[in-house]
Order: sequence, then structure tokens, then C-alpha cells
Amino acid sequence: MASILPNLPVLLPGWYPPSREHWELISFAWQFFPLFTAAQWLTNFYPQGKTSIDSRFNLPGKWAWCFMEVPGMLTVLYCMLTIPATIGLSSPQELPWGNWAMAFVYTIHYIYRAILSPLLLNPSMSPIHPFVFVSAFVWQIINGISIGGWLAGYGPTTVHDWAGRLYWMEIGLVIWGWSFLGNVFHDDDLREIRRSALRRQQKKAKEDGKPLEGVNKLYMMPKNGLFHYVLYPHYFCEWLEWGGFWMVGGLGCVPARTFLFNEIATMLPRALQGRRWYVEKFGKERVGNRKAVIPGLL
Repeated sequence: MASILPNLPVLLPGWYPPSREHWELISFAWQFFPLFTAAQWLTNFYPQGKTSIDSRFNLPGKWAWCFMEVPGMLTVLYCMLTIPATIGLSSPQELPWGNWAMAFVYTIHYIYRAILSPLLLNPSMSPIHPFVFVSAFVWQIINGISIGGWLAGYGPTTVHDWAGRLYWMEIGLVIWGWSFLGNVFHDDDLREIRRSALRRQQKKAKEDGKPLEGVNKLYMMPKNGLFHYVLYPHYFCEWLEWGGFWMVGGLGCVPARTFLFNEIATMLPRALQGRRWYVEKFGKERVGNRKAVIPGLL
């Protein structure tokens, strides 16, 4: 049967898409990324979001976020459309459904995170420094190569490779699904703070005939859902998402495991830094017993 999927050109021979040897090298080295995040424990400098800084080099928050987050999703899909032909498969459609299921949930997450969230859902976003943009862009490319190579044929290539794992895959997908919804829910709770403030400003501006003040740097204490217990429940839900993703791939899915650990290594110091920011801005009493990211623990 003819493939209904497009045949894409090789953009960088041996590297994009990666050869098996280069993929193995990248996937192995990518496991040591947490060593680089140690610098985050030594400084509060993170020029994005709540801790963004004024700089003439800053990039518009919404578009910068989109372009620095979307390469990972595109890289995974690109690998799955190009690598199969290099390993003897007649088309990407020959890859087992488990591979495509993991690619699907990965893509859904990043359609929401990289496209819908910044461009359509967020009322505003703080500017992003080029340092953050470049770091995130490179992070996404490398992570996309690691996961995409595994899903595209350097991991399982037949349904027999998934045999006996249906139960765990179903559990993993359920965990992923509910955690994704939790992520969206808590993101939207943060959005509503600015949406409601913007509605009040628009009403007042209409009554007084004055221009809008804007909500770019407006922050309040969120209260719904897991915000009762932690200040970054959307981080926690995202970790659970990728924990479910790893469960779908199995304990031997090194790229999924590396993805989860690298996210935690990147986001945990940011969450702890963010809790300090909340305490400085709103005071210890208002923050109360809320932890940074893991309810009752951290």
C-alpha cells in the first residue's frame, strides 16, 4: 500500500535526521544534561517570566516562546518521516502503533504548549531574553532527536517489540492524559488572573476614557486546584505527564527517562527560585505552607 505520509529530504546528513551511530552518541550524552543545570542552583538569574529583566535584546514573549518550544515536536515528526527509509522500512507507516501513540501524545502536548498556549490562550507573556531563547531552542532540538530517533526505528520496529506491555501502556497513557488535563487546568488558572484584570481595565478605560495599563507584569497568588498546596502545580503535572510517557515506552526507553529527568533538573531549581520570588513579593504569611512544586514535600 502506498504511503500517505510525505517523503522529506535529509537536511543534515548523518545528524538531522541522525544516523544510528550519531543518535546513540546524542542519546547517551543527553543523559548528563543535569550536570549543566547545576549552575541554576548558584544564581537567581533567569530572564524570563516572573524574573524577566529589562533589556534591549529581549524578544516578544509570545512569539519567542512559540519558536523556542516548537522545534522539539517538529524534530520528532521529522525523524519519524525520514529515518524509517534508512533502516529498510518501506514507509513510516510500517512503524508499530506504539511508536505512533507516543509520538501522538508528545505532539499534542507541544501543540498546546508551543502554539495554542502562547499565541491563542495567554493574554500576555513577559519578554524573553535571547539567552533563554537559544538555550531552550537547542534543548528542544537535542531532546527531539533523542526521542524521535527511538520512535523512528532505532527503538522498537515491530509490534512484537511491544508484546506483553499493553497493560502498562494503557496505565501510562491514562496517567499522561489526566496529568495533561491538570497541566492545562492550572495554566488556565494563571491565565484567568490576567484575563479578569484585563476585563476590569477595559471596563474602567471605557468609563474613564483612558488607555489600558496592560497586564504583562501582573501577578497574584493563584488559589484553585493544587495551587492550595504548591506554587507550581503545572510543573508537577508536567512531570507526571512525562512519567506516564516513560511508562508507555517502558523502563528501557532511555530517551523518555532522560526527558523526564532533564525536565526535573531544569524546572526544579526554577520552581524553588519562584517560591522565593513569591515570598518576597507577597510575604511569608500569604504564601503560607505552600511548597514549591511537590505537595507536602518540596
